[in-house]
Amino acid sequence: MEKVIRSLRAWLVIPLLVLLITTPASASRTYGGETREGSESFALEEATIAELQEAMESGELTSRAITEMYIARIKALDQSGPTVRSILEINPDALAIADALDQEREEKGPRGPLHGIPVLLKGNIDTADRMETTAGSLALLGSRPSRDAHVARKLREAGAVILGKTNLSEWANFRSTQSSSGWSGRGGQGKNPYALDRNPCGSSSGSAQAIAANFAAVAIGTETDGSIVCPSSANSIVGIKPTLGLVSRSGIIPIAHSQDTAGPMARTVTGAAVLLGAITGVDPRDDATKQGRGKAAGDYTKFLDPDGLRGARIGVARNNGFGTSPETDAIMEDVIAALKRAGAVIVDPADIPNIDKYGDSEFEVLLYEFKADLNKYLAERGGPMRSLRDLIAFNEENAGKEMPYFGQEIFEMAQEKGPLTDPKYRKALANNHRLSREQGIDAVMEKHDLDALIAPTGSPAWPTDLINGDHFLFGSSSPAAVAGYPNITVPAGYSYGLPVGISFMGRAYSEGTLIRLAYAFEQSTDVRQPPKFLPTANLSGADCTPETGSGDLGTEERPDTGTDQEDGEGDDAAAGSGGAGQGCEDVQMPGAGAGGMAGRAEAALPLDLPLVGKPR
Repeated sequence: MEKVIRSLRAWLVIPLLVLLITTPASASRTYGGETREGSESFALEEATIAELQEAMESGELTSRAITEMYIARIKALDQSGPTVRSILEINPDALAIADALDQEREEKGPRGPLHGIPVLLKGNIDTADRMETTAGSLALLGSRPSRDAHVARKLREAGAVILGKTNLSEWANFRSTQSSSGWSGRGGQGKNPYALDRNPCGSSSGSAQAIAANFAAVAIGTETDGSIVCPSSANSIVGIKPTLGLVSRSGIIPIAHSQDTAGPMARTVTGAAVLLGAITGVDPRDDATKQGRGKAAGDYTKFLDPDGLRGARIGVARNNGFGTSPETDAIMEDVIAALKRAGAVIVDPADIPNIDKYGDSEFEVLLYEFKADLNKYLAERGGPMRSLRDLIAFNEENAGKEMPYFGQEIFEMAQEKGPLTDPKYRKALANNHRLSREQGIDAVMEKHDLDALIAPTGSPAWPTDLINGDHFLFGSSSPAAVAGYPNITVPAGYSYGLPVGISFMGRAYSEGTLIRLAYAFEQSTDVRQPPKFLPTANLSGADCTPETGSGDLGTEERPDTGTDQEDGEGDDAAAGSGGAGQGCEDVQMPGAGAGGMAGRAEAALPLDLPLVGKPR
C-alpha cells in the first residue's frame, strides 16, 4: 500500500508543535526521497516502522526527533484538544534513551528493525524505571517493580524507545460487572478517536487509541479474552493475540495464567509482525513459554505475502458473531467477497462446535486464577498492596476516586474462591480446554481442511456510558481465547465512520499462516484510514471517510452532505431517534475541547450478557 508522503524537513525550521498538529493542504512529506502530495496531517501520520528506519538511516531524522514529535502530539491531542486520554504517562527517560540509540546507530549501526522506534506499553506491564505500573489503579501508585517484564526487556534489547504507558480498563476490566471500558481511576475515561463520544473498547484501550491516533509507531497490549482484538477493531488497527506461551507474561499484572498473553498492536500487519518477532521467546519465569520452545518464528515478516490468500481455505464461523449487528454483517459480506477475489477458497458455513458451552466455566476459571495469580504477583512485587483483599479494602476506603461510577463485584467474587487445587476449578479448566480445542477449533478446521477461520471481531463502537456501563453487543474472541490459540484482527470497514475489524483465527502456533492471510487481505483492500477526532459519530449518512481508492470493498459510496455540527450537539443520548444533521467536521486542535462525555446513550438497548462476555 503506497503511503501518502509529506515533508518532514519542515519541522527543522517551523516551531515543532505547530507542525505536529497540521501542515498546509499543499504540503508534501518525504521518506527516503519518495514524495506524494497530501492533505493536512501530522508529519508522521501513518508512518511505518520501515519508513521511520529509512528516515533515520538517511539522516533525515533521528530517534530523538521522532520521539519529540510523538511526545508533542500526545501533549496536543491526548492531554488537551480532544483529550483522547490514551496515555497514562510519558517516559521521563525517553529522550535520553533515544539519544543513546542515535549514538549507537552512528557508531555501530542499528540493532534491528525496532532500533530507535518509539513503542508504548499497556499500563499493566512492569518497567524497572521511573514510570509507574498500576493497571490504571491508584492503589499501586508509588510501588514500582524492581525489574522489567520479559516483554519490556526484549523491547529494550531490540533497541526500542519505550515511550510511555497507556491507559486501560482498570485491572484489565476484571473489577466490576458494570464497568466502562477504557476507564481507570488513574487515567479517566478514554475516548475513541474516530468519534470521541464512542467507547474505545478494552481493556487495551489506550494502546489501540494511541496507535490509531498516531501517538507512537506501535504498542503492546494484553488479552485474556478480547482485550487486544476488540480495541484494535474499534480503533481500526491491527492486533495480534498470540498463542498462549509464545510471549511471556512474567512481569505483567495478571488475570488468569490459562488465558493471559501480551501481543502487538499496530497500524499495519507488517508493523505487528515486526513487533511480534521482537517479543517472543522462552522465559524461565513463565513455564508456559517452555511449550513454545522452537515454535516461534523469530522473524514474522517472512510470512508477508501479498498473494497469500490464493488457494487458502478459509472457513466462515457463522455461529461466532454473525447475526447480531446488521452493520457488521454487511461489512463481513463485502469482506468475504474480497477474500474470494483474492483467490481464497471460502467454506461457508464452518461453524465452531460447542461454542456456547463454556461461557460460564470460563468465568469460573478466571475468578479462581485471578485471586491466585494476582496474590502471587503482588507478594513478589512488594509494597503496601500484598493481596486482592488489600485492594478491595483500598477501593472501599477511596471509593470517591476509585468507584465513582461502578463497584468491585468481580473482585469480591474472586476473593471468595478457594485454591487452584479445588476440584470445581480443575474440572472447569479441563472442560474449557476440551470444548474449545479438540472439540472446537481443531475439530472444525480438521473437518474442512482449513487454513483459518474468520469472524467479525466486534460491532461498531457503542456510546460511552459511565452510568450504566458498556453497551457491549458481541465479540468473537472467546473460542481462541479459551483455547489459547492465535487471533489476528485487521481493519475491515466502517459503519457511519466507526471501524469494524475481521478476525483470522487458527490452530496453536499458526501465527505465520494467519499473518500471511491477514497481510494479503490488508494489501488487497487497503481499508484503514486515520481518525478525524469527530466529536460524535456521523449518523447523517455523510461519507466522512477519505477516499480509499483500491480499498473499496464493493459497498455503495454515500454522498457527502456537507452538514456541520457544533461540538456537543446531537450527541448519542439521542442515538435511538436517528441523530439527523450530524456532519463531518474535524475537532479543532489544539484547544477545541470537543467531545466531552455528555450523552449517556440511555436509548441503547439493554443487554443481558454473561459476565465473561466483556473484553478483558
